[in-house]
Amino acid sequence: MVTAPTLLDFRPIALRVLQDRYLRRDPDGRVIETPEELFLRVARGVAAAEARYGGPEAVARQTAAFHEALRSLKFLPNTPTLMNAGLPGGQLAACFVIPVRDDMRSILEGVRDMALIHQSGGGTGFTFTHLRPRGDQVRSTGRVASGPVGFMRIYDTTTEVVKQGGRRRGANMGILNVDHPDILEFIKAKSEPGMLTNFNLSVAVSDDFMARVENDATYPLINPRTQQEVGRSRAKEVFDLICRYALETGDPGLIFPDAIERDNPTPEVGRLEATNPCGEQPLLAYESCNLGSINLARLVKDQDLDWQELDRLVDLGVSFLDDVIDQSHYPLPQITKITHANRKIGLGVMGLADLFIQLGVAYDSPEALELGGKIMARIQARAVARSEALAVERGPFPNFPRSRYFKDGKKPRRNATVTTVAPTGTISIIAGASSGIEPLFAVAYRRRALEGEEFEEVHPLFRQKLREFGLMEANWLPLTLASGRVRPFQELPEEIRRLFPTTFEVSVDYQVRMQAAFQRHVENAVSKTINLAPDATVADVSQAYWLAFKLGLKGITVYRYGSKPGQVLSLPPEAEALTLSHEFAEECRLCSV
Repeated sequence: MVTAPTLLDFRPIALRVLQDRYLRRDPDGRVIETPEELFLRVARGVAAAEARYGGPEAVARQTAAFHEALRSLKFLPNTPTLMNAGLPGGQLAACFVIPVRDDMRSILEGVRDMALIHQSGGGTGFTFTHLRPRGDQVRSTGRVASGPVGFMRIYDTTTEVVKQGGRRRGANMGILNVDHPDILEFIKAKSEPGMLTNFNLSVAVSDDFMARVENDATYPLINPRTQQEVGRSRAKEVFDLICRYALETGDPGLIFPDAIERDNPTPEVGRLEATNPCGEQPLLAYESCNLGSINLARLVKDQDLDWQELDRLVDLGVSFLDDVIDQSHYPLPQITKITHANRKIGLGVMGLADLFIQLGVAYDSPEALELGGKIMARIQARAVARSEALAVERGPFPNFPRSRYFKDGKKPRRNATVTTVAPTGTISIIAGASSGIEPLFAVAYRRRALEGEEFEEVHPLFRQKLREFGLMEANWLPLTLASGRVRPFQELPEEIRRLFPTTFEVSVDYQVRMQAAFQRHVENAVSKTINLAPDATVADVSQAYWLAFKLGLKGITVYRYGSKPGQVLSLPPEAEALTLSHEFAEECRLCSV
């Protein structure tokens, strides 16, 4: 029997996050729910979907199974599910894409739809590629167009006003194709202070564009209104500019639309033109997806990964996320229609870095890359098998006859996609686990909570290793807190130094290759920030972007420490004085799912 976490079991920051974002409050703002009651509410609310498939016995059975997984912190769903499951009219999905066409009605309807989704706790993605460029003709008024970046300001301001009920920061992904005439304005947009602060930006670069960069060729700029060429740019100059501004501001990242489209499960239904805010979930127009993550840090048994328990949690996670689709109340009928037609879910992981430490594997080692790929391959195969079993029990997703699975002669499945690796920002805090598939940010650091309160953290596995080697915490914790890392300390045992590489000590190459190791076995995409040291160069960004493209990633983001103020994680002042400055954005440039 797993003991449920109590208030005393949660770290101070985890308890604060639970109180600020997840636990129910009365009309006067007082917390009226415990973490145990939260997990039971969510389990009951999601398992209620089982009534239509197996009756009361199935509801009771799955309520117990879901509750055990949640309270043991072995599996947690995305934030909207934790916030809203079991409440009247609860919207449970995290990821949405809203289409924006080249007319004022569509642009303003997109603003309205975004606001409704943010209010419910979801994040939104858009491609603004279909909007005519700045200065282009507007026949209805005889004036000139504002262009994509101009209209994005309306979306950004609205996001700032909505504030998601004060519990979660609204977040957007803005995408523009590299052949849009306004691409240079888009690339530079966030270099202006205060500009588009509620957006992550990504440039959609085709395989053809990357080939032209490699060959130092020009490429055409296409007016989306006329579909005519209106100019040409040198591909390498544009690529270098993307890398420069990514280094300076964290934006833009890259989206590889051809790689995304090659894995589109329903190309007949539509093209995947945009993603959720962190880039890991490509979606059709109005489509949504809900995510959940298995906590690998809690699956160590006899100094090995408990593969049987992993299989059990995959089965449970797929069932849970499929039930979430039925229990979610979506803010627009268009969302309900396409979501139920494709039934996309995204099962992923968190706690990877913690798992490696427990197994004695260094994050920046070939063994880690191999094990990471092996874990995700197991999850992918098992998730597909469970989705196929659900299709037998409940029927396949309605668009299955229009899918590539049908055309390839595959078995019917319940869900058009089953796997995604999300950043797991706040849910990993609750679970006491490292974020997603990221390396450790630091062995000791400061983390900022929702209202700006800062918490000093020391990794518990580091404390454990000190005890195992008979080392006094009083001697080593002050040094670690002062630097954030342990590898420079030659006096520490090599085993400890090897197992605790921090984000700046893991090379760009290894970070990208870890993302690729997972992407090879993920149907949607992988959220992984390629973290760069303060002295990183444009060449480092270029290296990361090129390697991502050649390894078949669907998107990539870099973040150079110190390039943005007011971010989630920071090192102690002593460490900043030595090597680093300012603060750090982990996992995702804006949001935590």
